[in-house]
Amino acid sequence: MEKIIPLKFRIAFTGPECSGKSTLAHWLSNELNLPLVPEFARTYLADNPSYSREDLYAIASGQFTQNHQHDRCVCDTEMTVMRIWEHVKYGGISTHIQDLTSSESYTLLLLCKPDFPWEDDPLREHPEARNELFDLYVQDLKARQVPYHILAGSLEERKSQLLKLIPH
Repeated sequence: MEKIIPLKFRIAFTGPECSGKSTLAHWLSNELNLPLVPEFARTYLADNPSYSREDLYAIASGQFTQNHQHDRCVCDTEMTVMRIWEHVKYGGISTHIQDLTSSESYTLLLLCKPDFPWEDDPLREHPEARNELFDLYVQDLKARQVPYHILAGSLEERKSQLLKLIPH
């Protein structure tokens, strides 16, 4: 059965590093024939993986802008990632990132559980803390009363879970 995608349909993935966000975003973008919005931080930090809090603000602004350029798209990441990143790295969430968060809007927000095997990457910082980070995502989303769906299990199980969430 072919999926009928509404005129406004923006999907975003969120969750700890190495939890399947990029893999699933690429797959879903192809599956639904929708534009993929990649993770802005990967490009921003490609040549220099060290960063400051000001860099984090630039990354958040860049991601937000890219995520909201299309009415119909699949976003590899969104502001909850920025909120948790800033909270863990710098001990709080700035007004800048709070403001971006309050302005974003998604049809579906998909929280990826970190039950995939860890893959080393120079931009990943917390291989031993993924479950604790996941708990921070859940707490943050619940506190902000943001609707979300958890994706867990194997890649095939997640794909099946995703397809059930897409209107048809």
